[in-house]
Amino acid sequence: MTIPNDALTALTEAVGSGSLRTGDAIPARNRKDASKAEEGLPALLVTPRTTEEVAAVLAICSRFALPVVVQGGMTGLAGGASPQAGEVALSLERMSGVEEIDPVSRTMTVFAGTPLSVMQEKAAEAGFLYGVDLGARGSCTIGGNVATNAGGVQVLRYGMTRRNVLGLEVVTADGRIVSHLKKVVKNNAGYDWTQLFIGSEGTLGVVTRVLLALQPAVTGVQTALCAAQDVGKALAALNRLEARLGGSLLAFEAMWPEYMKAAVDHGALPWPFSARPEITLVVEAAMGSAAAGEDTFAEALAELAEEGLLDDALIAQSGRDRTRFWAYREANYEFYRDLPPGVHFDVSIPLGSMEKAVALLRERVVARSPEAFAIVFGHLADSNLHISIHSAVMELSGFADILYELVREMEGSVSAEHGVGILKRPYLGMSRSPEEIALMGSLKRTLDPGNILNRGRILPA
Repeated sequence: MTIPNDALTALTEAVGSGSLRTGDAIPARNRKDASKAEEGLPALLVTPRTTEEVAAVLAICSRFALPVVVQGGMTGLAGGASPQAGEVALSLERMSGVEEIDPVSRTMTVFAGTPLSVMQEKAAEAGFLYGVDLGARGSCTIGGNVATNAGGVQVLRYGMTRRNVLGLEVVTADGRIVSHLKKVVKNNAGYDWTQLFIGSEGTLGVVTRVLLALQPAVTGVQTALCAAQDVGKALAALNRLEARLGGSLLAFEAMWPEYMKAAVDHGALPWPFSARPEITLVVEAAMGSAAAGEDTFAEALAELAEEGLLDDALIAQSGRDRTRFWAYREANYEFYRDLPPGVHFDVSIPLGSMEKAVALLRERVVARSPEAFAIVFGHLADSNLHISIHSAVMELSGFADILYELVREMEGSVSAEHGVGILKRPYLGMSRSPEEIALMGSLKRTLDPGNILNRGRILPA
């Protein structure tokens, strides 16, 4: 699709020629997100600077029936931000910055293109903490986090993005600006429409500003690297720690043996334990400024070891130790480069079925290709697993069917925190009923009757 001259003229008048790019002038970063989706050249890249410009762009695209793909930090793994043929790429990269931090209401108002790391830094400078933390913190943006309802490593304590959003400013498909940025926790005056846009992946509207809840800064962070014989004992340890430490737990991250082998072989990390456990855990808790907090954390882990729930536990004695422990959990950002080709997944499995699911996954992957292997790690406390399946000789696309069928059997979700996008759309029915999908379609038609926003993401085009 080419952009009609009348539409191009209108867009130029709305945002200025400096905010429009075509052809080779479109940067590589706007042609593909972090997924395995194919690279695509959008018909036009638009980089508005204000909400009013976003509204003008969408009104023009609606009038000329131009399909729009919304882009943020381009870190998504479901193909949601990768442009398809003929689409106008609407990037919010120039709408970045923290507009306000209100220390009385403990809120932060930010523009959609603001990187997560910038928000975290500004919150810390003001003596607060923003509860969502992701490995892609340096490049992912709050608009994308809201669109996919991102989770990360601290969901155990602070919840997913949804729990941290107090209000939104959104532009609808026809260019209307709808805003609710009131600094109140309780507001039961009618429909909470803001929640509808969280996790909608840009299919219902474009988020331009976000009002977020801030938390008190944590103190006395204690970190441990632990070993458990199986998922059951790891989960029992989690339950005991939550009971023993109250609401202090920040993270409870798990890595299976194949993951740890890759981290050691390709990540320049040593084996942390004398034996090689089924589950390696990164456990972190904010124990407060009192000296007793450190002892309480150590005593809790010692009790778990005495009861046989943990085989070993290494407690960080310094900031350097903490960084070293987290290096195992974040090693995947490096070791994937050295492994055979792989296909990556982000799923949820009920905790009671997780051990069985991982065992079946190993069996079915090897049954399809004896040299293939699966790497499993993730946010054990909230049932979210990140899985990659690697094979140097086998076509990778078939492994998606294997994994998603397993997720269906376990009554899990094909998407935990990266959205559905284009790549998972064929498998949506494995997690959602026909009635649920029909309701989604009704909402989409109501809010975007011209079907111009992120067409073909989540729902069929």
